[in-house]
Amino acid sequence: MRIRSVTTLALALALAPMAFASEARFTFVGKASENNSPVYEEHHAVTGECREGRWRPATHTVEYRKPGASDAFATKSLDYKHSVLRPEMDFRQPEFVETIRVTQANNDSLDIRWQTPAGETESFRTEFDEAVVIDAGFDNLVRRHWERVTADKPVDFRFLAPTRGKHYAFVMEPVSTDKTEAEHTVTIRPSGMVLRFLVDPITLGYDETGALTDYIGLSNIRKSEDGNYTVHIRYEASERPDCELTP
Repeated sequence: MRIRSVTTLALALALAPMAFASEARFTFVGKASENNSPVYEEHHAVTGECREGRWRPATHTVEYRKPGASDAFATKSLDYKHSVLRPEMDFRQPEFVETIRVTQANNDSLDIRWQTPAGETESFRTEFDEAVVIDAGFDNLVRRHWERVTADKPVDFRFLAPTRGKHYAFVMEPVSTDKTEAEHTVTIRPSGMVLRFLVDPITLGYDETGALTDYIGLSNIRKSEDGNYTVHIRYEASERPDCELTP
């Protein structure tokens, strides 16, 4: 009887996580335009799981394509194994011979390796804490603070600029704008007075479920060796996880 009880308990414990987590996918396409002219598309595929009714991303791939094309001219892969706010990142844009790779070296520092369009390689070791956000981690930052977003309250954080090997103080705050038809809109801008004059804010739109609908601002895609596109990207989901995106 005791052996049977122990076996039953072990089986229950083994099956317990399966009751609370299931694999899921989140796929969506973003169409980027500059001055109302289409310039490229982003094809996103996010794998993850629904854990206790909430979405938790694991990996994220992006293919950047010219409008109507099937081949990618640039790619990005993200791995959220350490944090949904600080994914490891590998970005490649072969046309400009540029790559950016960000990995977590240990519990408090990041390794950054940037191959520039000029063919040079720059490396940085950057310390971080829980306030630091990397790349698409901003999307999960918005969802993590969904109550503050919907209550029109600001959120302070630090955003990594990988090509500078540093992170800077930023603030995310709700804003009213006629540039999108989104249910909720926020801006991300530097907190410091000097950077505020040098860096234009990014505007993000979200629907009522917490899915990204709009991105307005500087792109990560190069227009030339000297600068990147400034775009309005409109997103549409094709596959959603069967659980809540927000807390």
